Amino acid sequence: MNHWFDAHNHLQDPRLGDAASVVSAMREAGVGRCVVNATREDDWENVSKLAVDYADFVIPAYGIHPWHAHTASDGWQDRLRKLLKENPHASIGECGLDRWVESPEIEVQRPIFLDQLAIARELDRTVTIHCLKAWGPLFDAFQESPPPRRFLMHSYHGSIETARQLLEMGAWFSFSGHFLQERKSSVRDTFRQLPHDRILLETDAPDMLPPADAITHPLPSGCNHPANLPSIGRRLGASLERPDIAALTRRNAERCFGFRSPLGNDLPPPAAAGRLRGS
Repeated sequence: MNHWFDAHNHLQDPRLGDAASVVSAMREAGVGRCVVNATREDDWENVSKLAVDYADFVIPAYGIHPWHAHTASDGWQDRLRKLLKENPHASIGECGLDRWVESPEIEVQRPIFLDQLAIARELDRTVTIHCLKAWGPLFDAFQESPPPRRFLMHSYHGSIETARQLLEMGAWFSFSGHFLQERKSSVRDTFRQLPHDRILLETDAPDMLPPADAITHPLPSGCNHPANLPSIGRRLGASLERPDIAALTRRNAERCFGFRSPLGNDLPPPAAAGRLRGS
């Protein structure tokens, strides 16, 4: 049964090679669906093509990554709206803020991020957020342009205290295989404390390579194959003591991205959804 859901990858990335063979390997491994995130305007068309070619498998996400904020061209907001309206299942991503990189500066990233948040609210779409060494600027941005009612903190590596604030705002959190590295034990501890109904799985392929003993589908040059997802998931499931991790994270992903239940009726009240385990 294809029951694993990859909540965040970049299947359009040329480092992964031929999409047909990658998708075939994912299906054989048991992955049933994935969200493919664009990173800049130049790959919106490639993500759209994947969503057409693999309509039962690829869910598109269109956005401008903070590393590419300086590439945004005049009128990108209207083009993004058009893509989203053409595909009611599409979300916005990958976008966010990043102070790990020196360029583009966060002053360049911020207005691009704010506009994507505004469009997500306007069209009631989930937004996938990248945040690296920029938690203060992220919350400052939310003061100016609040997130939509559903948003995913992808490859979440923040503290449980930060997660508590984000949960109250409607956040979900995805776990990637890189955090199976022994030195990332604090991230796994945070996920053990999160509400299990707010946890998703992702590969961030071709990046965020898991440790060698979790790699089932090796690629050259240290790239991460998205078919590694079940191996990553089983290890997270063992850490959380959730043998049902595949079904759990698939249901969570469907709710996070607005599938199955009618929009407006698929979320529990914030107080119920945001309670931390052990709190």
